Amino acid sequence: MRAVGAAVGALAAVTVGFAPGAAAYDAQSKEWYLAPMQAEQMWKVSTGKGVKVAVIDTGVNADTPSLKGQVLTDEVPKAVAYHATDDYAGHGTSMAELIVGTGAGGGLQGLAPGAKIVPYRIQLEGLKSGAEKDKTPKAWEALRAAADTDAKIISMSFGGMTTAEDKAAVNYAASKGKLLIAAVGNNAGEGKSGYIDLPAAYPYVIGVSSIDSSGTVSKFSSYGNNVDLSAPGEGIPGWCDANFRSYCDNRNGTSPATAITAASAALIWSAHPNWTVNQVTRSLIDTAGRTWAKDNPSKYLGYGSIRPRKVLENPNYNAGPANVDPLAKDNGGDLLANSSSSPSSSPSPSASASSQAPNSTSGGGTSAAGSSTNSSSDSNSLWIALGAAAAVIVVGGVGVAVLRARRAR
Repeated sequence: MRAVGAAVGALAAVTVGFAPGAAAYDAQSKEWYLAPMQAEQMWKVSTGKGVKVAVIDTGVNADTPSLKGQVLTDEVPKAVAYHATDDYAGHGTSMAELIVGTGAGGGLQGLAPGAKIVPYRIQLEGLKSGAEKDKTPKAWEALRAAADTDAKIISMSFGGMTTAEDKAAVNYAASKGKLLIAAVGNNAGEGKSGYIDLPAAYPYVIGVSSIDSSGTVSKFSSYGNNVDLSAPGEGIPGWCDANFRSYCDNRNGTSPATAITAASAALIWSAHPNWTVNQVTRSLIDTAGRTWAKDNPSKYLGYGSIRPRKVLENPNYNAGPANVDPLAKDNGGDLLANSSSSPSSSPSPSASASSQAPNSTSGGGTSAAGSSTNSSSDSNSLWIALGAAAAVIVVGGVGVAVLRARRAR
C-alpha cells in the first residue's frame, strides 16, 4: 500500500488574457514545445487518427473553434454523463485542445489533431452544488465507464482519488488495457514537500511531471518514486475560465504536461494500432530523453522527457513483448501477464477486493469528490499553475513510502 504526504495547493492568478483569434494573441505561437518536439515532422507519419482519448476533467466545450468536430460527446454513456459534459471551469477544454485541437480561429494546436476526445465531466472544483453536481459523476464512476469503451488512453489532470472505490476503478481500467496517464501534482517549491497525489501514485498509472523549455524540472512539479515521465508544463496557454472568451498566457502545471503526454501516446498508437498498452508504454519509456541510466529513473523526471518522434521516425522500432508490463517492478506486479492478447479478458477487480486506500489528500490539484481527504478547504485547486515562472532542479530528500524501488536521483 502506498502512503503519500499532505500539502495544500493554490490556484494561480493569471492576468494575461486575449480574445482567441485576435491579432494581439495567437495561441499556437505560445505553444513553444511544438517546434522542439518536431510536431510538423511527426504529423507526416501520424496525427493520432483512429485513437480516442478519454479526458476525465471539468468537462469539455465541444464548440470552441479549435475543437469543432473533435469531441465525441455522444459516446459518453448516458448513465454516467447524465447528459452533462459541458465544461464548468475551462480546464478540461484546455486539456482537450492541447491533445486534439485543430488550431482553428487562433485556438490551441493539439499535438495529436487526428485523435478524438471523449469527455467525462466529474465533480471537481468550480462545480456548484445542487442540480449540476447531482448530475455529474464522481471520478471513479467516470473512470470505470471510460474503461468499458474503445478509448485507448485515459488522461487525468486532477488528484484526490483516495478511496477504495477509486483504487478499484484504476485497477479495473488497467485490466482493460487502457493507458492511464495522470498529473503528479504541483506540490514542490515554496516550502512544500513535493508529494505525489493520486491517481498518479497508484500502480498502473503513468505519472507525469513538468519541465520548462530548457528541459529542466519545473520548480512546482511534485517529485518522488512515482514520476514516470516528464513533459512541457510551463508557459502553456489555456482558457482563462468557463466563459471561453479569452486564453490566458503562461499557465504552468503538471496538467498540461499530462495532456501533452496523452497526445504523444495517441500519435504512437495511431501509427501502431496493433500494439498493446505495454508496447506503447515501453516505447514512451525507451525513447524518453535522459542523461541517466534507464534502470535508475529520476524522482523528478522519471525515465525522461517524452520524445514520440523517436518512435515515429523509426519504422523498424521494436516495442518488445505485448503482454509484459515494462513497469511491472514499479507497479508491484504485471496486471496483464496472464491475460490473452485481448486485455479486456482480464478479470475485473471489485471495490471490496481492493486494499485500503492510501492516506492522502489532494495535491495542489482538483480533488475528486467523494475522496477521503484531510486537507484544508483550499486544497481543491486546479493543477494549472502555482505562479512560478522559473524552474530549478529541486534538491533534497523525499519521504514518500511507495511500492516502487527507491530512486536516488
